[in-house]
Amino acid sequence: DKIKVPPPTFCSDCRLQRRLSFRNTHSLYKRKDSFNGKDILSIYSPDKKLVVIDQKDWWKDGWDPFDYGVDYDFSKSFFSQWKELRDTVPLQSLSNSKAVNSEYCNVAEESYDCYLISASWKCERVMYSDSIHIIKDSMDLHVVFRSEFCYADVSCADSYRLFYSQDSYACTDSYFLYDCRGCTDCFMSSNLRNKSYVFKNEQLSKEAYKEKIKELNLGSFTEIQEFKKEFNDMKLNSVHRFAQILNSYNVTGDNVDHAKNCSYCFNVTDGLEDCKNIFWGGMKAKEVFDSGPGVGDGQLMYEVFDTGIGAFKNLFTSVVYNSIDVEYSFNCYNCSYCFGCLGLRNKKFCILNKQYTKEEYEDILPKIKKHMSGMPYVDNQGRIYKYGEFFPVELSPFCYNETVAQEYFHLSKEQAISQGFLWKDKEVRSYMPTINSADLPDDIQDASEDILNDIILCGHKGECADRCTSAFKVTRDELSFYKRFDIPIPRLCYGCRFAQYFKMRNPLKLWNRKCMHEGCDNEFQTSYAPDRPEIIYCEKCYQQEVI
Repeated sequence: DKIKVPPPTFCSDCRLQRRLSFRNTHSLYKRKDSFNGKDILSIYSPDKKLVVIDQKDWWKDGWDPFDYGVDYDFSKSFFSQWKELRDTVPLQSLSNSKAVNSEYCNVAEESYDCYLISASWKCERVMYSDSIHIIKDSMDLHVVFRSEFCYADVSCADSYRLFYSQDSYACTDSYFLYDCRGCTDCFMSSNLRNKSYVFKNEQLSKEAYKEKIKELNLGSFTEIQEFKKEFNDMKLNSVHRFAQILNSYNVTGDNVDHAKNCSYCFNVTDGLEDCKNIFWGGMKAKEVFDSGPGVGDGQLMYEVFDTGIGAFKNLFTSVVYNSIDVEYSFNCYNCSYCFGCLGLRNKKFCILNKQYTKEEYEDILPKIKKHMSGMPYVDNQGRIYKYGEFFPVELSPFCYNETVAQEYFHLSKEQAISQGFLWKDKEVRSYMPTINSADLPDDIQDASEDILNDIILCGHKGECADRCTSAFKVTRDELSFYKRFDIPIPRLCYGCRFAQYFKMRNPLKLWNRKCMHEGCDNEFQTSYAPDRPEIIYCEKCYQQEVI
């Protein structure tokens, strides 16, 4: 009632999948700048008939978004008109503001000397990582915050020299930890709190622990693979909290911190209140529904992603910030009372990038919303889109397997096409590998700088269902990092490694289950499916067992 939007006609999963099909963080291409013809790196592949310019030029005053504005045409559906406008308005090649020497990064704000990181903020000298904040001198991280000198960690935070670990926080100089807090000098252990010198869940003296570590060859790829298998077995035998919900009240979901009265929320923090179906959000967002990723610091938002920072009543928007009463718009900043716009900054009372007076805007907008329902958009699957639905998937500027949707709702080519999505076939690579990854030196200390000249055949050889690039190279900074921390050279390209890290986290779903502790009848909603083998405890039993 507050936002005066009709109820959705798609389920929550389909709505999330639809939003994610408009978000590309990983797929980067070389294409020509539409203004000057120079080569640029872009999230839009060169075959897309779009106007794409260097993001630095996009922010300059060399173009005017009003030059592309059009009158609303009541003989066409709104979504058709919006697509026509979208195809003419200049788009940013990447989202990488305030970045220094980080050209190959996307959705990576305030990055310094970074390479192939995404969904990140304030990182320095970080490579091959996603969903990270305030990280320094690290590699291969996924959902890691405020950490330094780390490698191959998933869902960790506030750590220093932490390697191959998951769901661990405030840990230092440790390897292969699961669900540990405040630990130092620990190896292959789980469910620890404020411990030191624990080796495979056995408490040792400092001297005995150091001797055990000396016996290991952590620079050997073969040994690390064996440790990874042992780590997975250890996780299965560890106690698992039904959900990571901290400092919260009346909340369901997973990976939630400081939230109140929220349901079905995942990966949210910092004061979320009265929200539902949120994925990757926070910053005191209030009364936000069916939104994410990237929502925060706003109120009354619905079906949005990458939207917030002083936002109020934003509906069906993406990449819209510090704006009020904006609907069906993309890439707009500091705007108010805009509908169906792209690329606007500091504007009010605009529709399809055309300026109106306040009186004109308030007169025509109800007519447009009524027209959207009276003349809805019908996609190639026969699905009807009226006012109150996010953009049709076939209007996405990306193919399905270029987007984040493929990670959370994995489809084959045949499945994607049958559901109305576009699909991009893997490009034929012009390079020829010079070495098979299986032939790389087992020990990092045996790797010479000659490897910097090699094109390494990925272990999956482009045959997997992930973002395999078939081959990869090792950079000088990367090799130095491996040698410094005694880490073997990976055998898979980053696309395949990312897929492995991603699969370590639970899905964005909840199941009703019962605590597995003997004698406990507590029931809860958890992201662990009933057929999974882990030991799942309610909060009370978990605290008694672990703390």
